[in-house]
Amino acid sequence: MAGGKGVIGRILKLIALMADEIIVAIVLLAVLPALGIEVPALVTGLILGILLVKDVLIAPYVLGGGLEKRPQTGPESLVGRTAMVVEDLSPEGLVKLDGELWRAKCLHGTARRGEKVRVVGVEGTKLIVEP
Repeated sequence: MAGGKGVIGRILKLIALMADEIIVAIVLLAVLPALGIEVPALVTGLILGILLVKDVLIAPYVLGGGLEKRPQTGPESLVGRTAMVVEDLSPEGLVKLDGELWRAKCLHGTARRGEKVRVVGVEGTKLIVEP
């Protein structure tokens, strides 16, 4: 059920994203000709083409959840990142992440100097890592 909601949400976002093309197309192809104003096909195509290019450029952001995602800052931004062990983790030691040294605790067993570990959590100023 949750997957269905996601698909429906993405379809609704796509329709909302394309609303301007739909409205402009109706105006250019139906409303204006009904009022006796003929718009050349080249102009109509150019206008709709520009609007479609705009959608192609912003669709990955909108459909990819860019509007709902909160920017990650602070400790939560470290989770999922990879660090290098500089002092054996047995289970605690030091790792280097983006040129900074962090105290770290190995969640499952130990990690040796030179190994890469993945950050799975943060407790205060200590990274929780796993091999």
